[in-house]
Amino acid sequence: MAQALTQEEEQATHRFLHEMNAWTSFHSVPPLSWDVAVKFLMARKFDVVRAIELFHSYRETRQREGIVRLNPLQEPLLSELLSGKFTVLSVRAPTGASIAIFTAKLHHPARKNSREVQHTVLQALFYLLDRTVESVDTQRNGLVFIYDMGGSQYSNFELELSKKILSLLRGAFPARLKKVLIVSPPVWFRVPYSIISLLLKEKLRERVHMVSMNELLEHLPPQCLPESLGGLLPWDPGSWNCLLLPARAGKPDPLDDVVLVLAEGQRGSVHKPGAGSMTLSELKEHTNSLGRRGIYEEYEMIRNEKPEGTFSAAMAVVNRDRNRYGDVPCLDQTRVKLKRVNWNDRSDYINASFMDGYLQKNMYIGTQGPMENTFQDFWQMVWEQNVLVIVMTTRVEEGGHRKCGQYWPLSPESAVLYGGVTVANKAAENHQHYRKTSLEISTRQGRERRQISHLQFLSWPDFGVPTSAAALISFRDAVKKEQRRLVNDLGNQWKVPAGGPPIVVHCSAGIGRTGTGTHMGRKHKDSMWSMGKTIQNVLSFCHFIENIDSCKSGP
Repeated sequence: MAQALTQEEEQATHRFLHEMNAWTSFHSVPPLSWDVAVKFLMARKFDVVRAIELFHSYRETRQREGIVRLNPLQEPLLSELLSGKFTVLSVRAPTGASIAIFTAKLHHPARKNSREVQHTVLQALFYLLDRTVESVDTQRNGLVFIYDMGGSQYSNFELELSKKILSLLRGAFPARLKKVLIVSPPVWFRVPYSIISLLLKEKLRERVHMVSMNELLEHLPPQCLPESLGGLLPWDPGSWNCLLLPARAGKPDPLDDVVLVLAEGQRGSVHKPGAGSMTLSELKEHTNSLGRRGIYEEYEMIRNEKPEGTFSAAMAVVNRDRNRYGDVPCLDQTRVKLKRVNWNDRSDYINASFMDGYLQKNMYIGTQGPMENTFQDFWQMVWEQNVLVIVMTTRVEEGGHRKCGQYWPLSPESAVLYGGVTVANKAAENHQHYRKTSLEISTRQGRERRQISHLQFLSWPDFGVPTSAAALISFRDAVKKEQRRLVNDLGNQWKVPAGGPPIVVHCSAGIGRTGTGTHMGRKHKDSMWSMGKTIQNVLSFCHFIENIDSCKSGP
């Protein structure tokens, strides 16, 4: 236990962890630690319900603003941290509270892209405050926030940023906010402050004080203030902030995975429980009442529904040899389009379609098994869509039939050029039900190299379906873990969507096992679901879907 707590506080911490780690387990992210729990509980005086609400507000704010995978030694964050714009003093208030200062005159939103500047400021703010509240003294005694407007002009002021900072301090950060001191506010600040104050509850509004330099000394003694604010401390924000850099530099934030869990209502889910939705027990009862014949009839009824859309690109003469099966076209409305590098390119077509995941739009790209004449197209798509994970649910050959081309180099330390993309096999690992191959891809110029994971599921029988879903569920978890790892490795290079770029999933035709794999997560997240809706979602990206019998041994 990191700090001494009363018996009641310990009990509250156990309750918080019990509730929150049930949530983290449900979302397949690491559990919260004792120290994290105490930090949020301290901010809400160990009221468990309010602490949980605060945690989710904090998480959703970081997610909304893209405050994830921060590296304080990378630009532009490092320069922002050392600029003096925002700093945490090395001394405390007489009450033990930490003192943070935002110097308005150092903020210049008009000089650069305002949105980028704002994003970097919020990153610095979160980083420094996060480091500050790791201190037990700060957790217990709170935070005093000084907004120094001395010498600032209207061009230094940004209403949107001020509202975000105040909203953060108001209810989305694990710190007891003791006071907000607005020092030397210009006359023009009265109007924007009247707007900002509407965000504040009366209790917090009472803690906001607009003061002159002399009046500031009524709130804090000179030994707790820098010389620029009439105090005795030499102004040295670079040194003060450097004290907060080493402890986490180069280490991943343990809350990054938790922050990336999409909030309810923001999940981009294509599945909403409706009139046809059933619980698992209701589904079991429904299928028993239908019987085998009834299930076939219901499936055929869904299958025969005409999709909304056209197939012009897939059926064009110039593209026909790019389809593995002539009766498996993809819709114009959802297909992946390749970039045409020059006018000699015959088409932007590849038999591949975007698919919505349960929690994210275009979470997957469902595609056919690459053929020798489409290897180049496949790797062009992987490069252009920033793909990190490729999921293969078939073997190259099954039952004496060719199911897919050998589109990646098999031997470790070997490399093959596919059009403009070089694919190198760096290593291979054999697991119980799948094989993982680590690939590195680069363009002809070679200036950028990317790491790709190729996961091939090997436990689907040549005929029929797996006797148990356990292997496929384990494989799904491995895919999710690999995607999360590679997204984290990108750091600030990847912002949104939070779940990362699309995952490529293919079998042979791209509609049997592929559809199964991409919809595996549905029941994992839902207490209610619709079988018909799930099948229709597969139909939405591909016109043809195999009949039930062929799905059992399908590609």
